[in-house]
Amino acid sequence: MTRYEHQQNSGGTRADLGIYVRSKWEANYARYLNWLQAQGAIDHWEYEPDTFEFPVKRGSRFYTPDFKVFDPDGKYEYHEVKGHMDQKSRTKLKRMAKYYPKERVLVIAKDEMKAIGKWRRMIPGWE
Repeated sequence: MTRYEHQQNSGGTRADLGIYVRSKWEANYARYLNWLQAQGAIDHWEYEPDTFEFPVKRGSRFYTPDFKVFDPDGKYEYHEVKGHMDQKSRTKLKRMAKYYPKERVLVIAKDEMKAIGKWRRMIPGWE
């Protein structure tokens, strides 16, 4: 099993980021976003700024995407870092698409993290 096949839960505050994140993957993705920001590819990003409520009576009623990423034109999309896509996560993403169809959610999974990891030598603090 490679380092990208299983997301390790190592939640905690990262000194270089100044925020609490829930995993190493989220920490590394935040560092990647900082790197993209320094390159001018994105304007800025926020960690878990918005929570969406679903008008349902059972199951997942709320969803908080991991990152809100803004491009240089001020447009934004949400990025969700997922090491493992369980049924609860699938349900939240399906409900997000149904109840908030104008909001774009990009899922960053194993393959995407593996591709991003190729830049790790250029990204300070990579875990």
